[in-house]
Amino acid sequence: MLRDAFGQMTSLTDTAVLAEWDKMQRAFLAHAANTPQHLGAVLGAEPDFAQAHAVKAMFYALLGRREVMEIARDAIATARDCQPGATEREALYLRAAEACLAGYPSQAVQAMEQVLDRHPTDALAAKLSHAFRFVLGDASGMRASIERVLPAYAPDHPARGYLLGCHAFALEETGEYHLAEVAGRQALWTAPDDAWGLHAVAHVYDMTGKAERGLEWLTGREAAWAHCNNFRYHVWWHKALMHLDLGQIDEVMRLYDQEIRADKTDDYRDISNATSLLMRLELDGVNVGSRWEELADLSAARTDDGCLIFADLHYLLALAGDKRQLDAHRLVARIAKDGQAAAGDMGPRMARPGLNAARGLEAFGEGDYDTAFGNLAAARDAMQMAGGSHAQRDVFERLTIDCGLRSGRIDHAEAILQDRQRRRGGRLDAYAAARFDLISAARSAAPDAIPAE
Repeated sequence: MLRDAFGQMTSLTDTAVLAEWDKMQRAFLAHAANTPQHLGAVLGAEPDFAQAHAVKAMFYALLGRREVMEIARDAIATARDCQPGATEREALYLRAAEACLAGYPSQAVQAMEQVLDRHPTDALAAKLSHAFRFVLGDASGMRASIERVLPAYAPDHPARGYLLGCHAFALEETGEYHLAEVAGRQALWTAPDDAWGLHAVAHVYDMTGKAERGLEWLTGREAAWAHCNNFRYHVWWHKALMHLDLGQIDEVMRLYDQEIRADKTDDYRDISNATSLLMRLELDGVNVGSRWEELADLSAARTDDGCLIFADLHYLLALAGDKRQLDAHRLVARIAKDGQAAAGDMGPRMARPGLNAARGLEAFGEGDYDTAFGNLAAARDAMQMAGGSHAQRDVFERLTIDCGLRSGRIDHAEAILQDRQRRRGGRLDAYAAARFDLISAARSAAPDAIPAE
């Protein structure tokens, strides 16, 4: 039995296979595009390695795609057959994979935390726990998990930089912007390919309305995300948001066409980047041309998926943007059905905030801004449960505010806008400044606007 690069005892006995396993772990921590190739090399050389099969199943589960779940189930079945040769730590990975496929990523988190109880420097377990908590919208849990194990990572531990990147993101999502910036910069200094830590600092600048500093941070550091899988599109999305805040629309469009949608995938994360950016542009009065059509075609084909409410809501953004009312209605009906079933961790999220948010987006696409506002506002206090980050969910916040303004609910819209500003470090970004101006103009023109309830 051999120890991996992070000091964990494995059931592997071949040093060449162990080297591939170590490469896979580092690649996953760095969001590298070659992660599947390294995992495939391990499985090809050591088909009885239960942990690798369990990890494969979890990787597929994180894709949020119904059609790949059979592959994940096959990987779990193989892992079970191989389990007699697994260590106790490796067996917990199988338990986590089984929980994922049963619809309970929260239980997968528990299994990974059990690993970390005895093996705090198992960076793969820490990153998987972080990833599942992100899907569940558990920002405080992300932070608590990383902070309890980080002291075990010595300065020369090969995964320390990646753990610092996770810590930076968790700090940002829990409102500790200064500490997040420091941790993210340290993460990238320690691990130059830590795209997650780099992007955590970008989140800080988004949340604090410092677009110029954000561009300074990202410009010249492209090598930190060039190696990434489709996560690189998300980093380009962050850069586009900064240009949008500065009113540099031509550059936003260039980044959209040449980077963010360079590959016309239907991965929900890529769809979310694209739809949320186009919706921000349209709310600011920018004509995005025919760009909605491509996204709506892909989203219409995924209305029956139902793996993640975060994905469903972004599919709805595309359908609303392209005025696909029949497809949108079918997707909302499916979300309602899934919410009634209340199965697994996602069922309750389909019910709340999912159904209110979905009905709000459907109404927005139909031009019924009063109904849209009522539903989107009702979803607000639970939107974090949909998963994603504050920056990603901000498109729904903007839609809520704009629907409030369009339906004449000026006081209510202003209250949400003020709450948004408070949570974003107190600074005005371009979106907020423009809406406060609209509110002042609306009050001058219509002093009897509908008050907040």
